[in-house]
Parts: sequence; C-alpha cells; structure tokens
Amino acid sequence: MGENGRAEQYFHQLLDGTSLDQTAQALAHNNLGTLYQNQGDYDKALKSYEKSLEIYLISLPPNQPDIARTYNNIGSVYDNEGDYEKALKSYEKSLETQLVSLTPNHPEIATTYTNIGVVYYKQGDYEKALKSYEKSLEIKLISLPPNHPDITRTYNNIGLVYSNQGDYEKALKSFEKSLEIYLISLPPNHTDIAKTHHNIGLVYNNQGDYEKAFKSYQKSLEIKLISLPPNHPDIARTYNNIGVVYDNQGDYEKALKFYEKDLEISLTSLPPNHPDIAATYNNIGRVYANQRHYEKALKSYEKSLQIKLISLPPNHPDIAATYNNIGRVYANQGDYEKALKSYEKCLEIYLISLPPNHLDIAKTHNNIGLVYNNQGDYEKAFKSHHKSLEIKLISLPPNHPDIARTYNNIGLVYDNQGDCEKALKSYEKSLEIKLISLPPNHPDIAAAYNNIGRVYANQGDYQKALKSCEKCLESKLISLAPNHPDIARTYNNIGMVYDNQGDCEKALKFYEKSLEIKLISLPPNHLDIATTYNDIGSAYGSESDYEKALKSYHKSLEIKLISLASNHPDIARTYNYIGLVYAKQGDYEKALKFYEKSLEIYLISLPPNHLDIARTYNDIGLVFANEGHH
Repeated sequence: MGENGRAEQYFHQLLDGTSLDQTAQALAHNNLGTLYQNQGDYDKALKSYEKSLEIYLISLPPNQPDIARTYNNIGSVYDNEGDYEKALKSYEKSLETQLVSLTPNHPEIATTYTNIGVVYYKQGDYEKALKSYEKSLEIKLISLPPNHPDITRTYNNIGLVYSNQGDYEKALKSFEKSLEIYLISLPPNHTDIAKTHHNIGLVYNNQGDYEKAFKSYQKSLEIKLISLPPNHPDIARTYNNIGVVYDNQGDYEKALKFYEKDLEISLTSLPPNHPDIAATYNNIGRVYANQRHYEKALKSYEKSLQIKLISLPPNHPDIAATYNNIGRVYANQGDYEKALKSYEKCLEIYLISLPPNHLDIAKTHNNIGLVYNNQGDYEKAFKSHHKSLEIKLISLPPNHPDIARTYNNIGLVYDNQGDCEKALKSYEKSLEIKLISLPPNHPDIAAAYNNIGRVYANQGDYQKALKSCEKCLESKLISLAPNHPDIARTYNNIGMVYDNQGDCEKALKFYEKSLEIKLISLPPNHLDIATTYNDIGSAYGSESDYEKALKSYHKSLEIKLISLASNHPDIARTYNYIGLVYAKQGDYEKALKFYEKSLEIYLISLPPNHLDIARTYNDIGLVFANEGHH
C-alpha cells in the first residue's frame, strides 16, 4: 500500500471511531478531501469537503475561518473540474466570510483573491484576473515580509496574465521580480524557482525566441531533477514544455521523444484518467499532425478525448479543445464535413462554458473560416474570420499577434478570390502588427513576408515578390534549424517566382533545394514533398520536358494517394496537372481520363460553383475541341 493508501485508511479509521468531536470530524473529512483531490478523484473530494462544511455549519459560528477555508477547498475542486461558475460562487462565499471574520489585510483573504483571479484567468477574463491578483498582491505587500514566497507567487500569476494578453515585456518583468525574490528567500533548488524559470520559458516560447525558452526550461528541469522524485508529475510537465519548443522549431522527432518521456512518467505517477495524461496525448497528436501522420494524430487525439470525457464535466473547455484538434486533422485530410462537425462541437461547448469574448471562441471561428475558405465558400469564410476578429479586438491589446493572424487569414480569403489589392492590405496590416509585437526574426513575420510575396507574384510584380521571399528566407535562416521544413517552403516559393518569370532553370534549382531539405526533415509520404514534386513537374512542363514532368507529377500523386482522403481536392489537382501534360503531348485520350478523374473528385469535395470545377469542365471541353480538330 502506498503513502496515499495508508493516509486514506488512517482518516477512515479516525472517522469510524466514536471518540472524535464534531470539529475533529470536520477536519478529518477535510483532510480526506485534500487527499482525494491530489489523486484527481474530484467526486470523492467534493463529497468529503461538503461533509466537512455540513458539520462546520452546524457546530461553528456562521463566519468562522474554518468555514471559509472549506468553501475555498470546494471552489478548488470545481476549478479543477472546469466548473468555473460554481468555483467562483464558492470562492466568493469564502471571501464574504473572511472579510467579516479576519483582519482586512489577512494573508488568507489574499489567497482567496488569488483563487478568484485564477478562475477569471482560466475563463479568459484577463482584466478581472489582473484586478484580483493586484488586490492579493496589495494585501501581501502589507502583511508579509518583502521577500516572502507568497508575494513572488502573485507576481508569477500577474506575469501569466500579461503573457496571455500578449504583453510579453510586462510578463517578463513580473516573472523576473518573482525570480529575484525567490533567489533571495528560497534554497537554490526549490521547486518554486523551477516553476518561475518554466514561466519565463513560456514567454520566450510565445515570442518565438526558442533558444532562450530552451535555456529556461533546462534550468527548470535541472532543479526538478535534484529536488523531486524521478517520476514526479512536475518533471513530466517540463519534459512536455521542452517538447513544445522542439515542436515549434519543427524538430518533430525530438519533440516526440520529450512528449513520450512526459507520458512515461505521467502514466506511472498519475491516475489513468488524469487530465495531464490527456494533455500529453494531445501534444503527441499535434506532432503526428505536423508530420502529416493523420491516422496516428487522430488516434492520439481520440485517446485524449476519451480521458477528458471520463474525468471532466461534459462542457469543460478542455474537451472542446480536443474536438478542435480533431477538426484540424479532418481539415488537413480534406474531409471538410467532418472538420466542420468537430469545430461546431467545439464552438458549442465554448459558448456554454466561456465568456462571449473569450479568445478560444475567436480561434474556433477562425478555424471554421479556414474550412469554408478551403471549400471555396468565401462569404462564410469572411463571416467566420470577422467574428474572430471582432472578439480579438475587444479582448486583446491592439498590437497582439493573434489579431495579426486574423488579418492574415482574411488576406488569404481575398487572395483566393483573386482580389490582390485587398489581400495585400490585409497581409500588410498583419505584418505591421507582427513587426511591433514580435522579435525581428519570429517565424510569423517570415510567414507574412511570404504571403505578401505570393500576392506580388500573382500580380506579376516578380521583383517585389522576390524581395519579400528573400526577407522571409533571411528571417527563417536565423531563427530556424538549417533543415527546417519552413526553410524548404521558402525555397519552394522563390522557385515559383522564377517559374512564373519563365526562368525554369533557376526555378528548378530552388525546387530541388526545397526537396532536398524536405526529404531529410519530413516523413517520406509528407504532403509538402508532394507539393514540391508538383512544382518540379510544372517547371519541366514549362520547358516542354514532358517525360520528366509526368514522372514528378506521378511521384506527387503517389504520396497524396497514401496521405490524403480519396476525395481530397489536392488529388484532383494532380490528376488535372497530369491531364494537362498528356494534352500538351497530344495524347487526348489519356488527358480526358485524368481530367474526368479530377472532375469526379471535385464534384464530391467542392461546392457546385467552385472555380476548380469550372476550370476542369473547360479543360475537358478543350480536349473535345482538339480531338475534333484532329
């Protein structure tokens, strides 16, 4: 029997005895509740705390501090379960009792303000969270010594709010204040110091400064490995965050290794349906999704969802987040109907469980917009992206990177509609914000230059297109690993500019550079490899080297048939390209077969008035015209 089992047995023996007075019984129920809560058994924890409260309300005066403490404990269970409304009610009852029974600057009142702040923080109501944390800090600065660890914890919480608001400078200042006090007041290997290094790492990660993020997480890990047992969940969390850095850098193999280290510890140290295990399956799913291993990604996300449906209330935001991830996989597979269903499930839960202007609601509208954009339903795409933007403009500072991302997505819709002027305006708005809010070599800035370059290329302004693509490449070569897939994508885009200029020789050089990196850094059936084979096929086609063009297109098709749903529009596009080559060779029978295959898929996967369907009918018409001519 482990320590937890012995403790539980002890408390039950105490309660089974008849010698305890009511106050001692209430305390034993309270301690038992804490034990269950630490084990993640929230139902049992709640029952124990409620039993404790019931006894206290009978045996003690109405405003006794023990009653307030029990309300606080009940609030923390609801908080863990994601039932934030009930958590707030319990914390507010606790605060109401404390304000009557304790001195105005008592540390326990500060703790309750902190707990209320945590709930607002989780709800995404950052202004109210900040107010609660500042009230807590105000009391602590009066009632505690200047270097007390509780003061630093509040600076930490304030830093987390600023971080989520995208105010990374203020976030870093708060975390550094916290760290400064901890280094004075605590032993050098105290876990609170590790947590602060961890939070500093989160900020650097959000800023795209992965080197500094990695250093902070490593400092956190070093301390935890000294101070904690080898299978402690906090060590698992740091492995997880190191995995996130590798994930963001595109080093998916290393990311997976760290997520698997996290999972190994979590499965040993936590109950089987603990939310942290679900979170790790979620991260593993994200790596597989980034590698385009969509079946593996779905399996991991479904494991995550299964745990969350058991361990959390049905409308918990974490369940919604997993539906969102599943939707993203279906969208990438081109299964837009299933993607929309998953995103709509996600949105339904968020609208019940979160405030109306919560950022997660905005992000879900954004994802729905991306699906409509891919389906060619641009009107619905606009509506979704504008809903997303509306929320972000209310909830975030004007120069927050998430606002920039939405302008970028609105630009994509204009881009797909062929409205280059409006697309350019949206992309430039996006870039303007990113240049203010992000470090100069952040990957999102590079992405903005990339999109601007694409518009210039579509307008036929190839000099400006090249300049934008080269700025993008310069940024990526500084901020990313030399064989990062995003560098390959930029080589690809530069190749496309040369291709459009008719400089097929230079185009091929850049496409081959792109392919070389992708073959090193990505799985063999990754769709980005297929894209480059497509582009190489296009360049050979422009040179009238039809044999090489066909070989490249067939390599692309082979990958897509393995990696995508059978009716994905990208498969149809490659059939179309192959048909085009046969048409140029004068082999109209084969051209027709491939155009018809393309059309069959388009009619299943795209809206009836999509331009790709019209273009394919046009191609088929040209074949019939040429066959008649010959």
